Amino acid sequence: MVQLLQRKSCNFILVGLCLLFCLVKVPAVEAKIRHYKWEVRYEYKSPDCFKKLVITINGRTPGPTVLAQQGDTVVVELKNSLLTENVAIHWHGIRQIGSPWSDGTEGVTQCPIVPGDTFKYEFVVDRPGTYLYHAHYGMQREAGLYGSIRVALPEGKSEPFFYDYDRSIILNDWYHKSTYEQAVGLSLPSSNFVWVGEPQSLLIQGKGRFDCATPSLEPGVCNATSPECSPYAVTVVPGKTYRLRISSLTALSALSFQIEGHNMTVVEADGHYVEPFVLKNLFIYSGETYSVLIEANQDPSRNYWMTTNVVSRNATKSAPPGVAFLNYYPNHPQRSPPTVLPAGPAWNDDKARLNQSLAIKAHRDFIHTPPQLPDRVMVFLNTQNQIDGRKRWSVNNVSYTLPHTPYLIALKQNLTNAFDQTPPPDGYDFVNYDIYKVQNNTNATSSDGIYRLQFNITVDIILQNANTMQLNDSETHPWHLHGHDFWVLGYGKGKFDMYNDPKKYNLVNPIMKNTVPVHKFGWTALRFRADNPGVWAFHCHIESHFYMGMGVVFAEGIDMVGNLPSSIMGCGETKGVVHRP
Repeated sequence: MVQLLQRKSCNFILVGLCLLFCLVKVPAVEAKIRHYKWEVRYEYKSPDCFKKLVITINGRTPGPTVLAQQGDTVVVELKNSLLTENVAIHWHGIRQIGSPWSDGTEGVTQCPIVPGDTFKYEFVVDRPGTYLYHAHYGMQREAGLYGSIRVALPEGKSEPFFYDYDRSIILNDWYHKSTYEQAVGLSLPSSNFVWVGEPQSLLIQGKGRFDCATPSLEPGVCNATSPECSPYAVTVVPGKTYRLRISSLTALSALSFQIEGHNMTVVEADGHYVEPFVLKNLFIYSGETYSVLIEANQDPSRNYWMTTNVVSRNATKSAPPGVAFLNYYPNHPQRSPPTVLPAGPAWNDDKARLNQSLAIKAHRDFIHTPPQLPDRVMVFLNTQNQIDGRKRWSVNNVSYTLPHTPYLIALKQNLTNAFDQTPPPDGYDFVNYDIYKVQNNTNATSSDGIYRLQFNITVDIILQNANTMQLNDSETHPWHLHGHDFWVLGYGKGKFDMYNDPKKYNLVNPIMKNTVPVHKFGWTALRFRADNPGVWAFHCHIESHFYMGMGVVFAEGIDMVGNLPSSIMGCGETKGVVHRP
C-alpha cells in the first residue's frame, strides 16, 4: 500500500512537472537585428598606387562586411554624402522576400537617394551563404562602392564540410577614368563613341599594383610605396583548413583565380552547396560568389602567390595579373614569395571555362529538384546594335532604358503613363538568324517595357549569345537575376535547338544560382519560379553592357506587395511625396 501511494505520488509530481514545462515557454534561438550606419562619400584613394577619387563607405573601399546569421534582419542606415550625386545600393543575392523596395535598384525598386538624405534598407537574410552589395546607380559600382555579405547558419547547425577559419576576398578590375567620363563616352553618337577599354589594374580585396613608371603620368599621381597598394595578404596557420569566399565584382573582366602550390575544393556557389570538386584555378564572372576550401599544407617557411588573370578577352591588351600573398604564419605578411609569378591559364581556352560551368552540381544532400516542365519559355538573344546613331546592347533587338518613375511604384499605384505598357518580345527569329554573322539588326529599338509574369508560374529562359558588330567576335556575358535563385539547366555551344537541347537538361541535380555566364557563341538555359511578389531586374552584370541596354525587368504578384514606404519615392511621377525616414 505504501509503495502504491509512493508510485501515485511520483506520478502526480511527474504530471505537475509536465504541466509546468508545457505552460512555461522554453526560449528558442531568436533572430537578431544587425544594425549598420554607413556614410557614403568621395575620398582620394590609391588602391593600385594611382591616386583618384573613389566612393567609400565610412572611409573604406571595399566597404564593411555585413555579418549575420540565417533569419536575422539587417538594417542599414545609409547617408549619401556625395554632395552632387545620387546613390542606391543593391543587396546582391538577397531575395528580399517581403521587402522588394529594399532591393536597391534605382529606377526599378526605388528612387535614388539624393545628396544629404539618409535612407534605411531593411531586409531578412533567409539563407546562409556568400553574397555581395554594390552600387546600382549609373556605373558607381566600379568607383569603389561595394562589399561582402556573409550569412552564417544558426547556432547548432553545421555545413556539409569542415574548415577552421573563414575569409572573404573580392576580386575586381580597376579604371583610372571616372565613371562620368566612361558614361559620356558610351553615350556619344557612334562616330565619336569611346569604349571604356581594358582596365588599368586588377584588385584583390581592394589592392592592386599599377606601374608608376608608366610614361606621361602627372607628378605625384602615382606612389609605388603607398601602403594602400601593398599586396593583400591572407594569413594562414600551417595544418589548418580555410574557407575562402571568393567573389567577383569586375566592371568588365572575366577572371581566373589561383593560389600557387595549392588545390581548391569548390563547396558553395551563390549561396548553394556544391557537390565538391577540386581545381587548380577558379574561373569567375562578375556577380558570382564561390566558397573554396584550401589546406595550409605546403612548406611553411615561405609565402605563396595568389593571382588573378583576365580570361575571355585578349590577354595582350588586358591589365597585368592581380597579385596577393598567401602568408604562412609566422612569415611577414609582405614577404614576397621566392618564386616567379606563376602564369595563369590561357585567356582563350573557352573549353576549360565551359567545362567548369558544366562541373557545378548541387550537393547530393541539398538538391532542390526543379519543376519538370515550364509554364512559359523565353529566348533572349544578346546582340550589339545601332539605334538612333548610337551603339547599344539589346535583348531580342530591344535595348533597355530606365524609366524616371520606378516600376514598383508605377505598378502598385497604377501609373500607366510612367513606362511603355507594350511588353518586349519573348523570342527572336531563331530559325533564320545566324549567330555567327555580323547582323544589321535594322529593326532594333529602345524601350522601358517589362515582362509581366503570372504569379507562381515556372519560367524558362534561354540566353543566346551571338556575334557582336565586329567579325568573329562574341563576348562572355554574366547574367544576374534579382529577387530569385534559378536552376541552371544546361550550357551549350552554337545556336540553341528548341526541339533537341531541352532533352539534355539536367533535371536531377542542377545547381541553383543568381548569376550565370553565357559563353562565347553559346547558350545557357535556366529555370525559376515567379514566386516573389515585386519587380526584379535581370541583366548583364558588366557595367558598360547594362548601361548600354543589356537587361530586362520582370514583374510578378504586384497585388501581394505590401504598402510601399514613402522613402522610396520622390522622383518621376512621385515628385512631391513626403519622405518619412
